[in-house]
Amino acid sequence: MTEKPPLDSLEDRAWLGEGQSETQLTAVPGLDGAETSNADRPAWDSKVQYVLAQVGFSVGLGNVWRFPYLCHQNGGGAFMLLYVFLLLIVGVPLFFMELAAGQSIRQGSIGVWKHISPKLAGIGYSSCIVCFYVALYYNVIIAWSLFYLGNSFQYPLPWEHCPFDVSTNATVKECASSSPTSYFWFRKALDITNCIDESGEFNPIMTGCLLAAWAIVSLAMIKGIKSSAKVMYFSSVFPYVVLFIFLIRGLMLDGAMDGIAYMFYPKLELWRSVQVWRQAATQVFFALGLGYGSVIAYSSYNPVNNNCHRDALMVSGINFMTSVLASLVVFVILGFRAKNIAMRCVAENLGLLSHMGSNQHFDPWINATDPSSVSLEEYRDWFSHHSSTLGPNITDCSLEEEMNKGIEGTGLAFIAFTEVMALFPASPFWSTLFFLMLLNLGLSTMFGTMQGILTPLMDNFSLLGRHRTILTVSSCALGFVIGLLFTQRSGNYFVTMFDDYSATLPLVIVVIFETIAVSWVYGADRFLDEIEVMLKWRPPVVYKYLWKYVCLIAMVGLLAASFMRMVFKRPTYTAWNQATGSEMTLEYPGWALGMIVMLIALASLPVPIGYIHSMWKNRTAHNPLSEEGGGQAMHRELYTKCSSTDQLESLNRDPSEEDEAPPRTTFLPLGSEHYRLLEQEEEEEEEDEEEQDTVV
Repeated sequence: MTEKPPLDSLEDRAWLGEGQSETQLTAVPGLDGAETSNADRPAWDSKVQYVLAQVGFSVGLGNVWRFPYLCHQNGGGAFMLLYVFLLLIVGVPLFFMELAAGQSIRQGSIGVWKHISPKLAGIGYSSCIVCFYVALYYNVIIAWSLFYLGNSFQYPLPWEHCPFDVSTNATVKECASSSPTSYFWFRKALDITNCIDESGEFNPIMTGCLLAAWAIVSLAMIKGIKSSAKVMYFSSVFPYVVLFIFLIRGLMLDGAMDGIAYMFYPKLELWRSVQVWRQAATQVFFALGLGYGSVIAYSSYNPVNNNCHRDALMVSGINFMTSVLASLVVFVILGFRAKNIAMRCVAENLGLLSHMGSNQHFDPWINATDPSSVSLEEYRDWFSHHSSTLGPNITDCSLEEEMNKGIEGTGLAFIAFTEVMALFPASPFWSTLFFLMLLNLGLSTMFGTMQGILTPLMDNFSLLGRHRTILTVSSCALGFVIGLLFTQRSGNYFVTMFDDYSATLPLVIVVIFETIAVSWVYGADRFLDEIEVMLKWRPPVVYKYLWKYVCLIAMVGLLAASFMRMVFKRPTYTAWNQATGSEMTLEYPGWALGMIVMLIALASLPVPIGYIHSMWKNRTAHNPLSEEGGGQAMHRELYTKCSSTDQLESLNRDPSEEDEAPPRTTFLPLGSEHYRLLEQEEEEEEEDEEEQDTVV
């Protein structure tokens, strides 16, 4: 194995002062001084299990309801080309970097960055905090899916028609002013207030669904990857089955091809917009799950010689193709929905003209008494010729205008899709399939998110590592208690707040420091050397320049753009007005802005705090050692010198001479002397025997 040159900075030599030698990236001591044994570390049962776990984490709800919306709003095919470009030069290199770091060091996010530089240990803690943020509101979405899944086992579906108000002997006004699906979502499911200032009481049904969601996560995670990985076989594969079923069914619908044509039509002029680049980079960033620590945690359970470069390319490719598949399904469904709305518009307008006795305006092929016989193209052609002679009540019916009304997030899943599924024959079957898919997409991402919290804590605190079950159950219980914030009547507004602001800036900051730690502090060449030792071949040198310059500049630009957008554009949210039965955009009140700042600061502060703590710890540790002679005695107990000749002989020794002994660790040169770390035995007699056997 090729030896690596020592770090140039004297500050990084302080690793030795914290009980860690400058070794290759393996076996890192825990924060409490207990070294984690790789032999005792859990491992994946198979490569398929690992790939499903990584794909399940990276492919989440954002692929289904965020990527199609961004594609819809930012130029269709042009946005896809831009997304692929940024995925190749930013997403894949950073994803590969996290995979390689976790697999080489075999630790969670805290241990990985503490090993590379103790001053950057705060990166791992920031990742854990952001993971906890995401877990809090992500499980609320799973609770919503459970609620809709439970309501799918009835016919007709409860959101298919507006309810009837017995007191007024008429349709409920709020539903009549909006739509059955919007009314069911905002009033029956959320029972939402008019703004975030009106908290309202707790929603008991949603509280129960949230408890069930956390119980599912706790049971699946209670035995670590051994239990969660088995669930992954279903939760990671089932969504693809459902997406293909919906795609095949959707292609048979009227308007499906219009939706697909709208999706792929490129609008290259939008590339001039900085906003489009920012949204594409943000989507690449979140689609791969960078900065959460979950990618590092999953890869740390791999064997050291696993081909993580191939994994990075494969998972990134699967993620992108899943986004394209989900976009096809969404645009097929939205095309069908837009065509239905446009045809209803035609029928209403022809009905008005028929009642007005305006048959003189009709061309011979327009049959006003039978609107179903008139195509959308025929009506629009007729309207373009006679619009000037018609009254203001007669409007154009445009499929493009309906498609231009972008729908994302919960509006797409719980309003637009439910509206379309109510039109399908056997609608309960399709509704059950859809919400089972959402449930599994959410759970597979939740497993990865929780792994990004639990793995670093268990790796770095031996007490927590010995009580995995208690830690898992306690974390889920804490998540449920804090998650009650989202089950009050204004809870949906807090979900939007967490989704928009709690993770974006902190995660970008985390990834910036990750890139600096690997490419500049540890050294990109040195990191590639470690990967070469693992993979038995050296990755292309282009990764060095991508890590050091391209990725770093891209992340700093994304951070600046996101920060400027928050500063110059006051944060807003979409509220539901019960009186008008419509949505409206409101600005966050002052206390909510303070909460947003607190969330961002709390997740970002561990990075500077970790740096300051490491500096203070090094300074206080060096002074006593320089005044007392105990420092040298301590090192004599831990280390014994090895001559250069002996070290070369040990490196060149024939592997057949070792009876299946574990591979030795390669050490960095420290001046003219080399040191080999010895295990400390409890009995002094055993220590003396080992010292005699060691080459001095």
